[in-house]
Amino acid sequence: MNTIINFEPENLTVEEKILSEILRAADVVGKLYDCENAELSVTLTDDKNIHALNKKYRNIDRPTDVLSFAFRESEEPEILNAEVEILGDIIISLERAKIQAEEFGHSYLREVIFLEVHGLLHLLGYDHIEEAERIEMENEQKFIMEQLGIGRD
Repeated sequence: MNTIINFEPENLTVEEKILSEILRAADVVGKLYDCENAELSVTLTDDKNIHALNKKYRNIDRPTDVLSFAFRESEEPEILNAEVEILGDIIISLERAKIQAEEFGHSYLREVIFLEVHGLLHLLGYDHIEEAERIEMENEQKFIMEQLGIGRD
């Protein structure tokens, strides 16, 4: 999968291991879900920026851990005969990831990759509003994390 990683703010520092695992996770999901040629944007941010996005797009006035914006569901015109499918954007709050990793008792790396996987599944059409959908999405998340070899250490 062609994955573009952005930083907001631009001076945000992220360990190289985290960045390489984000790319690897996208590649594994691409292979598993037959979207290896798709394009994905991952923005790594802080609570302040994700809070503003959450308020603007979801009308929820607080930070969240991950947001997904699927290109398939957007108002953008369809690109006919495109060689690359643009999946969309995932925004991950690294501050939330750190807090949640501590709360759940697993590594920061695991939490960041889990949030990416969660966001990717949303881009692929999975949701967790209804109970049956939630169970299906949780099973998919678990399966992908197992394929990545990233456990709850």
